[in-house]
Amino acid sequence: MAVKCLPRGRAAAGPAITGQKVRIDMTRAHTLGRTAVAGILGVIIVLVAATLPHPADAQAEAPRRQPNIIFILNDDQRYDAMGFLDPALNTPNMDRIAREGVYFPNAFVTTALCSPSRASILTGQYMHNHGIADNNIKFRPGTFFFPMALQAAGYRTAFIGKWHMGGHSDDPQPGFDRWISFKGQGDYLPDNGKGVRHTLNIDGQQVERKGYITDELNAYALDWLKHQNGQQPFFLYLSHKAVHADFIPAKRHEGTVSRDAIRLPDSMADTPENYEGKPRWTKDQRNSWHGVEFPYHSTLDVVDFKLRYNETLSAVDEGIGEILATLQKQGMLDNTIVVMMGDNGFLFGEHGMIDKRSAYEESMRVPLIAFGGGMPKGRVVNQMVANIDLAPTFLALAGVTVPEGVRFDGMSYADLLMGRPLARPWRTVLNYEYYWEYNYPQTPTTFALRGDRYKYIQYHGIWDTEELYDLQVDPKEMHNLIADPKLRPVVKKMRAELFAGLDPRQGRSSVTFTERLDEGSVLRNRNGSGPGEFPDRWLRDGTEGDLKNGVKAEGGKPASH
Repeated sequence: MAVKCLPRGRAAAGPAITGQKVRIDMTRAHTLGRTAVAGILGVIIVLVAATLPHPADAQAEAPRRQPNIIFILNDDQRYDAMGFLDPALNTPNMDRIAREGVYFPNAFVTTALCSPSRASILTGQYMHNHGIADNNIKFRPGTFFFPMALQAAGYRTAFIGKWHMGGHSDDPQPGFDRWISFKGQGDYLPDNGKGVRHTLNIDGQQVERKGYITDELNAYALDWLKHQNGQQPFFLYLSHKAVHADFIPAKRHEGTVSRDAIRLPDSMADTPENYEGKPRWTKDQRNSWHGVEFPYHSTLDVVDFKLRYNETLSAVDEGIGEILATLQKQGMLDNTIVVMMGDNGFLFGEHGMIDKRSAYEESMRVPLIAFGGGMPKGRVVNQMVANIDLAPTFLALAGVTVPEGVRFDGMSYADLLMGRPLARPWRTVLNYEYYWEYNYPQTPTTFALRGDRYKYIQYHGIWDTEELYDLQVDPKEMHNLIADPKLRPVVKKMRAELFAGLDPRQGRSSVTFTERLDEGSVLRNRNGSGPGEFPDRWLRDGTEGDLKNGVKAEGGKPASH
């Protein structure tokens, strides 16, 4: 198992936890046994926790209580958006979790888009199985969310924050005793600037917002935690609005980051070297909603954009510190597992792009850190984990069996968290999929296979080249090796593995998509005409009043439609 000690980062400092040292009882890092008991209607599950001694302790212990679990999901947080990886960020509490807990440098999402990624977290399934293919589609009736099993097993459960699955609905969802959410993407500020207050849906009732969204959600989370008495295990799902664009930092964090601290990637430059071997669509996207030359159809400055992103993340980190301090004050930290992850990555100029959706590393790779609950400290676990793994992992940590008829595409990494030997070989490849959206036509339908060494990307419904990257020698994905004759066996194998991972039935997949055997009829006459031009009616200079009309359907139709 690829585990190593985490290099010490910057000293943790900041509100609520400065100078504190968390005591983790290492003798309690043992296996939770699982015993399945027949359920009522296939859902109610009785938990029986069995214990094994820690390898370092030969004496038997009293049975360990079921662990509390807190899952913190941050929106659009890049894999490297933590202070110990990027000195332009101030995240002492995230740094502390990584230093004193477990850090997964190879964590990914299987779709780099809000709703599909969040649906994969809740269901443990790839997008082509759970069906949430964009930010508008609603869940199929009867969809299983893993908190339903925790709730049936006796856990108190709460969801606080951004749901964003199924259009603009903020209605309470199954599996949660406590519900606090908002419609769609939500807003950073409590009103619209014209005196109209935004609202939260609190257990089915609309309540006016009071303050900055990150602080407000964190306050609700702290209040709920303070009412947990330790007699009943709990699961808290804290789902932040931050750091989704357009970034608005808390007032106290404005001006805390210097422009000089922001470094833009070399691949942002519009040079022949950067686009050599790249798909044509990447060049076309430069001058689009998700490109650096017309970002969100505006004159937005990418350096300022990244600066505000860093400042906006500070409030999230402070909230994490307050949660850890509350757990310690209430004596619950030793038996509470805290996991933090991003719902997808974010590009700040890489390959001339902003935002996400693509299969490039900065888009699909996310932070994943964990802490507490008896897990051995200070470890880096290099196995490739993903958002589809969270559902089986949390149920395994709680000792809850998967209800009959429920299928997970992901794997439980509970043993990786707790430092135990793996019961079976770990994955070496991971599928990625993104389906074209008409309101964001710049990014084509994308299928990718991410391996430990190579990444293979192919596109659907577009006349363009595939991509193959050797991630060991080219981690920035600058040199497309798809035409290298020496690597044809690699390409052939990865094409087949990619298609198999999409669960084809009778040669079908969830789009009209067949397994590739070669590049297809892609040739052009060198002496013929050049590439086609875009229609004149699409051209703008950035000052027009219709620049955002194309995203009116984002998040689904409002209730008034």
